[in-house]
Amino acid sequence: MLTKGSQNKPFGEPPQAGRPNEVQGGADKCLADIDAAVRDLKTLAAYEGLTPKGLANTNGQASPAGARETSGRSTTPSAQSRARLENSFQPQPITAEPRSPVAEPQAREESAPPRSRTEVKIGPVIEGDTGLLAPHKKADSSGGGSGAKSSPPNGGGGGGGAPVPGSFPKRVEMPDFAVAFKNGLDAVRKNIAIVMVFTIMTNILVLAIPIYLFQIADRVLTSRSVDTLVMLTVVVAAAVILQMAFDAIRRFILMRTAVEIGAQLGAPVLAAAARSSLNGSARDYHVLGDLQQIRSFITSGTLLSILDVPIAPLFVLVVFLIHPHLGSIVVGASLLLIFTAYVNQRMTAQHFSDANGFNSRATLHVDSMSRNSQIINAMAMIPEAVRMWGRDTALALRSQVRAQDRNIVISSASKSLRLLTQVAMLGWGAFLAIKGEMTGGMVIAASIIASRALTPIEGAIEGWSGFTQYLASFQRVRALLQTSPLNFQRLLLPTPQGRLDVDRILYVPPPTKKVILNGISFSLLPGETLAVIGNSGSGKTTLGKMLVGSILPTSGNVRLDLMDLRNWDQRQFGENIGYLPQDVQLFPGSIKANIARMRDDATDQQIFDAAILADVHELIASFPQGYETFVAADGAPLSGGQKQRIALARAFFGSPRLVVLDEPNSNLDSPGEIALAKALLHARKQKITVVTITQRTALLNHVDKILVLNNGSVAMFGSRNEILKTLANKSRNTGLGGMIDNSGTGP
Repeated sequence: MLTKGSQNKPFGEPPQAGRPNEVQGGADKCLADIDAAVRDLKTLAAYEGLTPKGLANTNGQASPAGARETSGRSTTPSAQSRARLENSFQPQPITAEPRSPVAEPQAREESAPPRSRTEVKIGPVIEGDTGLLAPHKKADSSGGGSGAKSSPPNGGGGGGGAPVPGSFPKRVEMPDFAVAFKNGLDAVRKNIAIVMVFTIMTNILVLAIPIYLFQIADRVLTSRSVDTLVMLTVVVAAAVILQMAFDAIRRFILMRTAVEIGAQLGAPVLAAAARSSLNGSARDYHVLGDLQQIRSFITSGTLLSILDVPIAPLFVLVVFLIHPHLGSIVVGASLLLIFTAYVNQRMTAQHFSDANGFNSRATLHVDSMSRNSQIINAMAMIPEAVRMWGRDTALALRSQVRAQDRNIVISSASKSLRLLTQVAMLGWGAFLAIKGEMTGGMVIAASIIASRALTPIEGAIEGWSGFTQYLASFQRVRALLQTSPLNFQRLLLPTPQGRLDVDRILYVPPPTKKVILNGISFSLLPGETLAVIGNSGSGKTTLGKMLVGSILPTSGNVRLDLMDLRNWDQRQFGENIGYLPQDVQLFPGSIKANIARMRDDATDQQIFDAAILADVHELIASFPQGYETFVAADGAPLSGGQKQRIALARAFFGSPRLVVLDEPNSNLDSPGEIALAKALLHARKQKITVVTITQRTALLNHVDKILVLNNGSVAMFGSRNEILKTLANKSRNTGLGGMIDNSGTGP
């Protein structure tokens, strides 16, 4: 580039004598301009896909001579670069470095022919989570060429969205199940009120037929008027059509009410049942069946009969208006039917309750058979399993038969009572007609109206078993939703560091009185690793479940960052906990979804970071579909060891601060154990507190502390070297020598 004072002079003008410093300075500046031009050429060549062999020497810097030879035959990237090249390559008398005789032909041969620069089109980017095509987003100019990664949508860049320890997370709104139950109940009440309006209108229109018969018998037949007959027929036909329309509308409303109940309460019931399973019982999962029972009752004819019962006094009043004697007969028959319904409830309630209990036990047996189908088939246990199911099913059927027998007898008696009431109505009405107190049309109308008054009571008696099941189901759903601990919102705490304190926990599972854990106490600092060893049945797995909040201690406390686990917000606590159970189960879905804990908001970076942290990326890459490999409900096509390693990545998803691994190497081969050891090393580097339950010595080389359990109590606790030395010196008579399985070697 020329200075302002030398714009009219060629750059290569011979220097004047006596100014060697200026000549030297001009030479240095010229070489710097040449170097800048060469860098531009190399950048252009790299962008266009060219190999700039002739642009750089072995030291990575272009020589001035080589640059001058190749610059004239290269494509300039822009007008600015072209101006720089033209200004830099003007003739000059400055002595350059001697060129090699081979340099020029070599540069001429390797230089690329001139070509025009075309715009590079970047195609759409396929998003890994949704599979949809998203338009390519241009890189932020502020990023430049630094190669910095952009932040994921749900977290900070580079960390995969992992929360920073000590920061406050954003609260995730959790539904109040008691409020959800109240909203669902309010919706049902509102719809039932609307249905009741249509029920009243339907029952009023029912009177059209008796009135029609009364008018025909007393007016049309006596007057022989065809016009009156036609008009009465048209009016009654319209009333009947309107009655059918109202009845269809109320049935439509009830059907949609049942759907709304399932939509509003299905998810809360399942979530509350999952939380209630912390008590060690999966019985509350069957409340979903109770919800289905409620929906079935809402759409049944029994509910319509019950809704028709409040209208029965209206029909009794009409019969009283026809004649008081006939009204008294209807009232007496109604009281007898109500008494029959009470007797039916007393005689069948206990048997229906027993049948429901036995059916629940039989359903549990079926669930157990489905979970252990491979064991049942492998060891020919099908007859025994079927016998266990058949025993409870037979008891349920016997109780149900007894209840139904009584219900059928009482229902037949109620039907006979209703028919006898009609006979009494007709007979006594005929007697009154003979005496001239009423007409024949009034007798027929009173008989039909009386039958309509008694039909709802009879229908309620026949469907009494469904009504009792509905009441029991409703009470269980209400109790589950209103007493769920998830209804109580906890204070959000700072993201935990990973400090774990166990203070004198005692665990006695109900209903037994056997002590499983007794006075367990220890502490771990953030980033420390602990191995829990002990004989079979010493309480290791129970302790692991208690550390992650799967079961609650009878007394004592388990604290994470000084806060009891029961006082943590459930969502926040779960996001900072990783757990690998002894019985590994994967959900039906892709490997990617299983690692992401089935969360829709998980980013690809979080999934990849978890796989890297658990050292399973190479394993997943060996599958034909990679992270999109579909896993069935039984874990196929993965082996036991592969399932365990995928579950290990799931445990490390989201950079949790506390990870509990229960027998993580029980199904692993030697490469798997090496990968597990690497995962523990990665966790230590990231200050993740890890508790490993194991009986193999391979993992003991990678922990900081060891806890020895014996019959539910702490036998030893301390640093790894101290405990291993103590165990080595112990006599086998103490029973501690067999606590460690020496199978497997450390890496």
